[in-house]
Amino acid sequence: MPVPKRKTSKSKRDKRRTHQKTEAPNLSECPQCGEAKLPHRACPSCGSYKGRDIVEPEE
Repeated sequence: MPVPKRKTSKSKRDKRRTHQKTEAPNLSECPQCGEAKLPHRACPSCGSYKGRDIVEPEE
């Protein structure tokens, strides 16, 4: 089975990993209260989803 002849340098390794960074989550505005929330989830501040009150809001 083939084995690498030389150790992969930190520079070469890091160049390969440039596309593996994490991205910030996409946030949308809640139509009820205007706070930022994750899409397709109940708003953590007012507890509404699609115009209905689903969850008790966090204090």
